[in-house]
Amino acid sequence: MTPYKLPVIFCLCGCLVQVHPFGWSDLDPIKHIKSTGWYHNIQNLMRATFRDKHQIPKGKGSYSVGCTDLMSDFTVKGSLLRLYYPSQDGEYHSTVWIPNKEYFVGLSNFLGLHKFMGKFLAYYFGSVTTPANWNAPLRTGEKYPLIIFSHGLGAFRTIYSAIGIELASHGFIVAAVEHRDESASATFYFENEAAVERDNKSWLPYKCLHLQKTEYPKRHRQVLQRAEECSKALNLILDINEGKTVKNVLNSTFDLEQLKNAIDNKKIAVMGHSFGGATVIQTLSEDKRFRCGIALDAWMVPLSDELYDRVPQPLFFINSENFQTSENIMKMRKFCLLDKERKIITIKGSVHQNFPDFTFVTGKVIGYIFTLKGDIDSDVAIDLSNKASLAFLQKHLDLQRNFNQWDHLIEGEDTNLIRDNKC
Repeated sequence: MTPYKLPVIFCLCGCLVQVHPFGWSDLDPIKHIKSTGWYHNIQNLMRATFRDKHQIPKGKGSYSVGCTDLMSDFTVKGSLLRLYYPSQDGEYHSTVWIPNKEYFVGLSNFLGLHKFMGKFLAYYFGSVTTPANWNAPLRTGEKYPLIIFSHGLGAFRTIYSAIGIELASHGFIVAAVEHRDESASATFYFENEAAVERDNKSWLPYKCLHLQKTEYPKRHRQVLQRAEECSKALNLILDINEGKTVKNVLNSTFDLEQLKNAIDNKKIAVMGHSFGGATVIQTLSEDKRFRCGIALDAWMVPLSDELYDRVPQPLFFINSENFQTSENIMKMRKFCLLDKERKIITIKGSVHQNFPDFTFVTGKVIGYIFTLKGDIDSDVAIDLSNKASLAFLQKHLDLQRNFNQWDHLIEGEDTNLIRDNKC
């Protein structure tokens, strides 16, 4: 089983290259193809292919949503987060979806393609925004529950914005971690203070594993680091909540002091997709401050068998129909102990990529060809996942909201859901 592949349009670009190979010795491939008639042909094809592309959906809750980035400690040992939070109403700039071209290049590296493909993607998707108010002030006057979110293999902190925005619109603060375990397609840090001043980022690329027999030891080490990074992110947010001085290494106008006393430290959950789903389980086993966890289409390979009786907190598996194997499901069921709160549901007609944002920013043609969309409508799939998550969070974080109207989804009671009756 191959976890969290993001084919997107790399395959399309690859096909174009096969038809009209470019000279990779050129210093500027984009400049080269712009000088040929092929550039205009490709551009027209891309426009036709993406003319029906979707937008990342807005949050359906009653809160406006703000977004900012936070880095504590400029070294690779620090935390890098994207925060989604309830914001004050007003006119603000939308948030850039993928903020640096290195992430696009990293995606091409993750898929084993030439870095030019990343430049090509950056050219067409670099201006995409997500419907959150960049650096908007926090809506004050109440304490919010907190969710730490872990991304999948080859992903990074920004591409689950549909989930982060939806949860924030219902009154959560969501901290999406960017992992530094070489499982992100790219991430960055700074070598020293001078590099921070010059904004001279050092990029940490995805590390490919060539031998399958070495996958478990490597991925297990990574999931241990990922769990540590989730706890470190929680420490950081709680420090800010307690009024401790924390410097944001990034050049941000968002005042972190707004977060003082803004978080209910008794209402904390962890959530993640794919490799991030495995990270949820590992994190719960190590850090009891997390009251519950939600694993979206979890990839169970990185986890050791020792964890089955070491996760006392409630755990909710929300799966796609396309991705899961019987072996993976069996590992999930081993967590279903009689005295533990466990649920497993599957979204009919869904695929692994129904959880990250790529399912929304590509049109139907590309979406279906490269399995970014399933048979179920992408908006319906993410809506089911989000509502079921909200109901589960209300139940296990003791929230006084109206999310219990979706309790039936936790039980798989919907025409688009399947409940695992063995859990």
